[in-house]
Order: sequence, then structure tokens, then C-alpha cells
Amino acid sequence: MGIRKLLSALAVGMMMIMTAAAAQAEKIKVAGIYTVPVQQKWAGTLHRALVQAEKEGQIDYVFSEKTANTDYVRVMREYAESGAKLIVGEAFGISREARKVADDYPEVAFLMGDPGDKHGKNFSVFDNYIHEPCYLMGVIAGSMTKSNKIGMIGGYPIGEVNRLFHAFMAGARSVNPDVEFKVSFIGSWYDPPKAKEFAFAQVEAGVDVLYAERAGVVDAAREKGILAFGNVNDMNKEENGKDVVVASALWHMENAINNAISDVKAGTFQASNYKEWTMMQKGGATLSPFYEFDAKIPAAAKAKVADLTKQIMSGKFVVDINDEQPKSTF
Repeated sequence: MGIRKLLSALAVGMMMIMTAAAAQAEKIKVAGIYTVPVQQKWAGTLHRALVQAEKEGQIDYVFSEKTANTDYVRVMREYAESGAKLIVGEAFGISREARKVADDYPEVAFLMGDPGDKHGKNFSVFDNYIHEPCYLMGVIAGSMTKSNKIGMIGGYPIGEVNRLFHAFMAGARSVNPDVEFKVSFIGSWYDPPKAKEFAFAQVEAGVDVLYAERAGVVDAAREKGILAFGNVNDMNKEENGKDVVVASALWHMENAINNAISDVKAGTFQASNYKEWTMMQKGGATLSPFYEFDAKIPAAAKAKVADLTKQIMSGKFVVDINDEQPKSTF
């Protein structure tokens, strides 16, 4: 290649790199739409990730909370019309309608919580796959129960919750085949008094460990003097769980959100399933620290959790996904 052609090729290459860098540096407008207040931990996980992206200068972030399903499509369209390049939210109750909006705005990227699969060219989906740290929590719970009876209280028996319960149960059984479970669903995503009432009933039935998938369970565990395990957020630190919550299965959406933002800026966003972005290998799920329980957990259980964590991260151990409704065993 001649000197002129070489210089020309280098110049083109440098221009492409500079153009790509400029595109990544440019802010885009991102909208979040939530059916519940952003204080609710599911929506809050998305909200915090987007707030962080805004603090880092990646995006201009706007959001709507407490948006009813009957109003959701209108809000989606308003944000699409107002220049949002990426819309993040939840389409669990309006899957078909949300996909129609995506079809009508092919230049807008959508990343939506949804039980179905990706759609078209611009509608990506995600769900909560934190079953791996739930399995690890089960290992600890099965090692710490003295009555061999563990209680589990969730919102609704949907796949997102069921898979967590099944993983927790499998983890407990892996170290304690005699353990039994009491499974209850309160029929609400946020009703702490009702969750607390169900927890009291389970304690009366003999459980000495509770899996708190919903808020309110930790308070019951504290009053009854038993242990609990948390879900989605760090219940030891955030839900008055000191000396009660041994560990929590944490959900993180920062990496998933940043990936979507990067793809939108690069013009490479396409419909995909973000399932793996909510799992441990991609930083979407972790087990919280043990805090004051670090010295109270049996050494063998801690060693098993440490080993399993390495195996999960390397792909050598796979936690089964079971979305079927779990049943009580006593």
C-alpha cells in the first residue's frame, strides 16, 4: 500500500473512532415508566440504575410512576413522541399493547419487564432472574434451621417469584434433605401488614426461618425472634433487618441498563432477551454480605456457598429454573 493510501486509511479509521466516541459521549433521553412508586423495590432497582446513568452523564432521565395499566400505553406514546430514544418499564399486564407501540415507533428502543420473548427489531425484554443467589441462601437456611421447617411468603405465584422459591428450596435440600416448607402468597405486591400476618401464622406452624419475598415478613421474624432471608434489596440494611436477616438475594440492573444505552448510542440496539443480564455472571444478581451473621453461619455452609459461587460464575454449576407454583410440604 502506498504512503498516501496508508495515510488515507489511517485518517478514515481515526475519524470512525472519533465519531464512535462522540456518539457514546452524547447524551440521549431515556424514559422510565412504572406502575408503582419508585420506592417499591422492583421499580426502584430500575430507577436507581437509570439515576446512576444520569449522574455519570450518559443520559437525560425522565420518569413516570404509579402509572396504571389503563394509562400505560398513552404514556409510552407520549415519551416516544417527545424524543425519548430508550423507554424502560414493565409490560407484564399489557404485553400485546406495548409491542404495538414498539411497532409504531421503530426508531425508539424499548427495554421492558415482560414474561414473553423479544419482539420485532426494537422491543427487548427482561425479567428477574436472581434464582442463583436464592439457591445459595437456601444452602445457608437449610444449615441453620433447627426445626427443619422453613416458611416462604411471596406476593403472587408467578414465574418471577416461583423460580426464586424453587431455587431456595433446592439449595436447602442440598444440605438438609429433611427440611420441609410452608409456602404462602399474600395476593399483593405491597401489603406489609398482610405479609406479617401470614408470617405469624407460619411461625405458629413451627417454622424457625422465613424467606421474606415481600415486605413485612422481616418485622414478624424480629418479633418472633427467628431468622429471615431477604429478596431483591438488602433487607438487613434497608428493612430494619439487623440481627434478623442473614443474607439477601440482590438484583442489579446497572449493567443491563448500561448495555442498552450503549447499544442505542451506537445504533446497534436490537430486540433481545436480557435474561442473562439479570443473572450472576453478568453482575445482575449477587448474594449480600453476611454482616453480623458472618461468624454465626456454619463454616461448612459458608465454604459450600463460596465454592458454588465460583462454579456458578464459571458456568460449571447451573441452578435449575422452575416457574411452576411451589407447594407446601407440611
